[in-house]
Amino acid sequence: MSQPGIPAPGGALTGLQAQNGATSASGSPYTNGPIHNELMSSQGYNSQLPGSYSHLIPAKTLNPISGQSKYSGSQTVSPLSNYQGPGQTLHRPPVASNPVTPSLHSGPVPRMPQHASQNPAATPVPSGSFHPGAIVSPPSNWQYNYPSTGSQTNHGPLVSSGPAMSGNTNLTTSHQYVSSGDPSLQNNFIKSGSAPPLVNSPLPTTFQPGAPLGPPPMGGPPPVRAVTTQKSSQGAGPQSLFSSAVSREGITSSTNNGSMVVHNSYDEIEGGGFLATPQLTNKNTTVSRSVGYSYPALPPGYQNTVLPGTAGMPPSSLSYPSGPQAFTQPPLGANHLTASMSGLSLHPEGLRVINLLQERNMLPSTPLQPPVPNLHEDIQKLNCNPELFRCTLTNIPQTQALLNKAKLPLGLLLHPFKDPVLPVVTSSTIVRCRSCRTYINPFVSFLDQRRWKCNLCYQINDVPEEFMYNPLTRVYGESLKRPEVQNATIEFMAPSEYMLRPPQPPVYLFVFDVSHNAVETGYLNSVCQSLLNNLDLLPGNTRTKIGFITFDSTIHFYSLQEGLSQPQMLIVSDIEDVFIPMPENLLVNLNESKELVQDLLKTLPQMFTKTLETQSALGPALQAAFKLMSPTGGRMSVFQTQLPTLGVGALKPREEPNHRSSAKDIHLTPSTDFYKKLALDCSGQQVAVDLFLLSGQYSDLASLGCISRYSAGSVYYYPSYHHQHNPVQVQKLQKELQRYLTRKIGFEAVMRIRCTKGLSIHTFHGNFFVRSTDLLSLPNVNPDAGYAVQMSVEESLTDTQLVSFQSALLYTSSKGERRIRVHTLCLPVVSTLNEVFLGADVQAISGLLANMAVDRSVTASLSDARDALVNAVIDSLSAYRSSVLSGHQPGLMVPFSLRLFPLFVLALLKQKSFQTGTNARLDERIFAMCQVKNQPLVHLMLTTHPNLYRVDNLSDEGALNINDRTIPQPPILQLSVEKLSRDGAFLMDAGSVLMLWVGKNCGQNFLSQVLGVQSYASIPHTMTDLPELDTPESARTIAFISWLREQRPFFPILYVIRDESPVKANFLQNMVEDRTESALSYYEFLLHIQQQVNK
Repeated sequence: MSQPGIPAPGGALTGLQAQNGATSASGSPYTNGPIHNELMSSQGYNSQLPGSYSHLIPAKTLNPISGQSKYSGSQTVSPLSNYQGPGQTLHRPPVASNPVTPSLHSGPVPRMPQHASQNPAATPVPSGSFHPGAIVSPPSNWQYNYPSTGSQTNHGPLVSSGPAMSGNTNLTTSHQYVSSGDPSLQNNFIKSGSAPPLVNSPLPTTFQPGAPLGPPPMGGPPPVRAVTTQKSSQGAGPQSLFSSAVSREGITSSTNNGSMVVHNSYDEIEGGGFLATPQLTNKNTTVSRSVGYSYPALPPGYQNTVLPGTAGMPPSSLSYPSGPQAFTQPPLGANHLTASMSGLSLHPEGLRVINLLQERNMLPSTPLQPPVPNLHEDIQKLNCNPELFRCTLTNIPQTQALLNKAKLPLGLLLHPFKDPVLPVVTSSTIVRCRSCRTYINPFVSFLDQRRWKCNLCYQINDVPEEFMYNPLTRVYGESLKRPEVQNATIEFMAPSEYMLRPPQPPVYLFVFDVSHNAVETGYLNSVCQSLLNNLDLLPGNTRTKIGFITFDSTIHFYSLQEGLSQPQMLIVSDIEDVFIPMPENLLVNLNESKELVQDLLKTLPQMFTKTLETQSALGPALQAAFKLMSPTGGRMSVFQTQLPTLGVGALKPREEPNHRSSAKDIHLTPSTDFYKKLALDCSGQQVAVDLFLLSGQYSDLASLGCISRYSAGSVYYYPSYHHQHNPVQVQKLQKELQRYLTRKIGFEAVMRIRCTKGLSIHTFHGNFFVRSTDLLSLPNVNPDAGYAVQMSVEESLTDTQLVSFQSALLYTSSKGERRIRVHTLCLPVVSTLNEVFLGADVQAISGLLANMAVDRSVTASLSDARDALVNAVIDSLSAYRSSVLSGHQPGLMVPFSLRLFPLFVLALLKQKSFQTGTNARLDERIFAMCQVKNQPLVHLMLTTHPNLYRVDNLSDEGALNINDRTIPQPPILQLSVEKLSRDGAFLMDAGSVLMLWVGKNCGQNFLSQVLGVQSYASIPHTMTDLPELDTPESARTIAFISWLREQRPFFPILYVIRDESPVKANFLQNMVEDRTESALSYYEFLLHIQQQVNK
């Protein structure tokens, strides 16, 4: 019987088009559901002149009367000490909406055997229905192959025609490819078997970023020739579309009269992805402001060498041949790559075929490492760190047909703003391809000292004069040793051409729920105390602004004007038409008003202790906060403790506890589009919203979460938060707030991902708004956010043996600097199915499938998503069996690279996002789905498949030594009760929680030396901390747990578990390999997979 939205057996999987997020291959560049008309014409900024941040809020009449002011008869101003309670309340009926889902078509599916406790029937989705944000696309099955017609690629020049879309002047939904420049250059692919001059020789010593800037050599560098904008005579597009002074990336360059073109969209500034235009082929941007001598002298880790024969010669007298020369760059690349299986020595175990029914225990005892791409060592050592940039397949299939045959997803997982130590370049020339706007990187080819070939579109570009000078060695003519071509991850200080307006100041607005329910939880004490402790550590400078809003049934603003003796409260009770009283005094300079801010934070927790107001007007409070922040942008931190009940955005309870277990009829979609629309408005004005939900009751996170998802914010969830009844949540909130308030932040950011010609990106996952087909709008970017994209092979890659991917993140730092962070990844192309399987990255595949499954859950149903995950394993292993293995072999045969694939998918099925069973509260499930979409891969895998360690016998053998600390490294165990023993103690690291299970017969040594108790019976039921005892056993255990906690941005609570502990059920729930009431054991799952594969 046909099931809606389920792929056919053996059929390809994919196409989860979701996200704000998923850009449809054949649809509009806008995939965010209905958008306000104002948004469609918005440019993302108000049209003020640069430098002005005045508040553009309509003023209401102010009638000061003896220290109080009246606003439209419903607003009161009073000193905080005189606060008597809320003003009048205006009720407004909640906004109704029709959340529905698109119908999907598919064939029959091999379902997992289900227990009687599960409802096996999937509910048909009503046809013709559509919910806000869903993407209905022609390939309705979850298939990896995407039609090549109509999809966009992010390379190559394009001419666009048609109406302009939101935030972008040159966008269109129909594109026509036009060749640019000399056709021989355009199609200058690397021929198979040739040895292209690809990668630049490595530096003799390592680069040490962070050194102080130093002066250039005496006499300065050679004179830098001015590079002027040139139009390509070959451009075949309508010239009138653009001003000639705007480059491919929208960068302004000087015209004859010295004037600058003003940009009105970020797509012009970062531009060039899908929408590069052929006529704008100006040379590399020349910075109009003075940046000193080319760029900072970097540390003396480089040898101060001079080119042979140039010693003693002035730089200007160096002569270069005019024509193409045999350049002395090491000929790495094609001839060093394996075109067949003969050179797979990099993967000694890679050729193993494993029968999982006989060798189930394939989990390594040390953390699983990503596969190393099969590249020449000189290329690989320059490659991007997999923690930052990772592909699901480290061997890229030559054609889409080969990718379809493998039945594996092709995609990238990014952690772009992670804080590695990286080189920062301050240069007056940022060298980029004049065709596709790729940033120069280690994987371009230098044809000679004057020309380089782009590794994404193969355009040949000139090397700017300034790039010839290497500030590291202070030698002219060493462009190959510049940091840009020696580092796959690099950050540029961006010139003014990369700005739409002056860099915004850091702005932080805190919005607090102060209803009776909120006051009862006691969260205000913790939050205000954390803010007081970290006020001086907020990222920023002398321009930092801060403000506060509180709300219940009315909205309370706080005037912090310099000169006031104490903060002044302004109450607006007209929630139907929210306005901003005294806008100039509500967001204040933190340095100038620090004492008032501190006074407010000290008094806020006590101000509402006797309130009887139970209503929550969250929607109007968010509208007010948005109006207050929209002139500048910034970060809005919202703390909410219940379901919003008043004004716009009011919600009604939708959870039915008796239906928690069924995989159908659960409300994963928003009940209103108010929060999404407001988030899109916020995104247009560079405001990101972070939501802290501290609630013991259902709060409809599916609806509320949209405010963060589409504005590039984050969601934090603390179920059953209470300062007395749940003290461990208080500790968790305080630790996570400290990280949240002090971590690095980027403002008004955009990100674009480019890939080699022939590949295209069709779907994005994460928290953002897709501004123009492939430009992600990120009002805030933080180091804890991850992103994922799905790709297809649009054109055959037979003429190249390497492909590259590059992400560029343009952002404003908290110090007001405009910066560009660039990551570049290089991977080999293969022509056989065996090599595709050989290079599979099982963790990256599992992470991408999890993102796709969240989308499928929302657009179709939870049962569809579960079936699609199972079919992903069946289809890929069937393809391997039928196309790679010779002869019929009994058992479940898998390639070594996919030995953990069934285990990880089973773990996903048991993860809170996708599990069935009565213990999954709806908000907790939604939060788990939010985490899947927004967490970097390393954290997602840990919450999906936790690590289990035995810790009652820790030793220093094999320990790490970090900062004079010894960190034990116990082996990782399988997640099965078979691995537990009653005479031991076992620690489970499940990412956001740590559980220490102590066996009944655990040795007295561990009990007394680590837990500090005399017997098993005296272990407290609610123990959540280990005592710091003066014993080596205690020191080792605490060092190990502290080390685990330090590696993540959130704070995992530690629970010490006895056999009778209520938390024991959670501990056993994470035993992925064991059978539960509603899920198979690992062995049963393998038997089911084998049965389907061998059909």
